[in-house]
Amino acid sequence: MTRRRKTRIEKWFSFNRYRRRFGARTAASELLGADLQTLKQTLVSGEDAEYAYGSLPDLQAHLQRLRREFVGRPELLYHHAGLVVLIRREFDVARNFARFKALWLAEQEFLSEQLDLRWLVAACDTFIDHDPDPSLRAALMNGVLLVNTVKLQETERFLQAQSAAVDDPVALAALQSRRIGLCDGLSAFVAGTDDTLRNMRWRLERVCAVHPLAGIVLVIFERLQLPGNDNVYARFRQRHVRDRTRWW
Repeated sequence: MTRRRKTRIEKWFSFNRYRRRFGARTAASELLGADLQTLKQTLVSGEDAEYAYGSLPDLQAHLQRLRREFVGRPELLYHHAGLVVLIRREFDVARNFARFKALWLAEQEFLSEQLDLRWLVAACDTFIDHDPDPSLRAALMNGVLLVNTVKLQETERFLQAQSAAVDDPVALAALQSRRIGLCDGLSAFVAGTDDTLRNMRWRLERVCAVHPLAGIVLVIFERLQLPGNDNVYARFRQRHVRDRTRWW
């Protein structure tokens, strides 16, 4: 049985829950201090950008460290990340989620282009947790599943020191000549010709048509396959040779 979420009563008596949002009112007022156009045109100042690792209990310290992640990037991206943090730490959730959704409705093209996969998935998670529209929540879950599956697969590849591995020609020949079983009735993807991902892409496009914001999923799917983003989707795109069944 999976671990359950804490009940409202358990959350109410959790000191850590309150500690993690000390200073949230001040942080929220600072985030709302400029209009969106100004935030888009102003770059976060600092020496070098640095990704944060883990989450700090102190909200102000966490936001200050998070801000360094966006050095040299538009302030609006940090503004977006700050709203995600406030919502996750359960500060004035209804109001901050309304601001978050309004931001996406106003700046979807900009955010989709500028945010990296980490924050695109964080956006999907936030809508899934708080938006009342079940069709939007269901569509965006596809983006989370895509990225988390790739995250697990690439992490295992790192753990097993397989990043320099090359395709075995014997295995490739077998794949092209017969069915290769994987698990529980699932067969291997036929590198170079298979239509599975093309058909998945078509279905994904239909699912994402249910809501304008569901287009985030298609952005994620495209981003995974960019040449510089080494992951299983990008590598299979490089292996593919049949134009009729390409999925990009």
